[in-house]
Amino acid sequence: MTTDTTAPARQVEPAEHVWAAELDFLAAYDAGPRPTGWRLTPRAVVTFICGSDGEALAHPSAAKGAGKSAGASATPAELVIARKFVGDRDLVERCVVTLAGERGLLLVGEPGTAKSMLSELLSAAVSGDSTRVVQGTAGSTEEQLKYGWNYALLLAQGPSEQALVPSPVMAAMRAGAVARVEEITRCLPEVQDALVSVLSDRRISVPELSGERDGAVYAAPGFTVIATANLRDRGVSEMSAALKRRFNFETIGPIGSLAAEVSLVRDQAKAALARVDAPYAVDDAVLEVLVTAFRDLRNGRSVEGWDVERPSTVMSTAEAVSVTTSLALSVAYFPGGRDPLDLVPGHLIGVVRKDDPADADRLLAYWDGAVRKRAQEDAAAKSWRRLWELRDVLGG
Repeated sequence: MTTDTTAPARQVEPAEHVWAAELDFLAAYDAGPRPTGWRLTPRAVVTFICGSDGEALAHPSAAKGAGKSAGASATPAELVIARKFVGDRDLVERCVVTLAGERGLLLVGEPGTAKSMLSELLSAAVSGDSTRVVQGTAGSTEEQLKYGWNYALLLAQGPSEQALVPSPVMAAMRAGAVARVEEITRCLPEVQDALVSVLSDRRISVPELSGERDGAVYAAPGFTVIATANLRDRGVSEMSAALKRRFNFETIGPIGSLAAEVSLVRDQAKAALARVDAPYAVDDAVLEVLVTAFRDLRNGRSVEGWDVERPSTVMSTAEAVSVTTSLALSVAYFPGGRDPLDLVPGHLIGVVRKDDPADADRLLAYWDGAVRKRAQEDAAAKSWRRLWELRDVLGG
């Protein structure tokens, strides 16, 4: 009898698995000083996240002309590091400096601005493990940030190290690694404040184990916390002043460049389609129109300077990726020569009506304003003319 040891397929792999080759390469490429417990140097962490600007970095052994050892045979002689976060490099450097000082880092911004992705990338590069994460919700409890118990062992043996169930935060403290807390402001204030002592005293008291040493778990060097919070969302709880003081805040804004956002949406949509073995068939003209519409509605102003009424929902880049993926799947699974552009209005109304049905009227006003003007005033605006012809899809 044989046992199948093949790991099951996963929809999404952690960043440290997806980019394992780059992380291994950068660990050897930059042998400079690094904080205690860090997998990469701070400079290499920034390179991992922001990329090498298309430059092929040479492996040190290749630069010295050294032969490859058997153990290093899989390491390439040179490698181009992909850009993974479309944002300000200075912002990433400030994040890395914060973590190097073992201070808490809070990434804030509107939904869909890649806060969670940046948090994951930082954790993967610094600790080699981005999975020590707590997802904040209104139902989160203090034990999810500190510790719980295996109640079967607790009843059988009483309080003991064996019966203790560490939270991801406690596990990171013991390992001297980065812990992540997603959407911290969705937790109730009394739950959030469980992090105050963690970030100030660098320990978690376990009164039930007071007979064993001092009954506390102490953070190893290198431990810190990255939290994320949405600025524009419902159901959030204000952070206490005490907790705010223990974080450095960095605001993640929307992508400034249309070309950069189009490129990111394309790449993310292709990656999503690759996971389901579906082809990508959305041409750049359609993609640019879609992303432009998202940016107009997000900013409340078109690129031409026309006023646009903003919907209450957040027209995020993540939503643009979702719509682009849906357009490509429609073409793949329902063939027949239908232009993906014809599907854009229906998908847009599905996005804007998530929070407030009245947003459908705001989308219609956008059609009667910016879309109509582009269709009538720009002779080369074929895609916008087609969108204007599809106005009836929106109703009204």
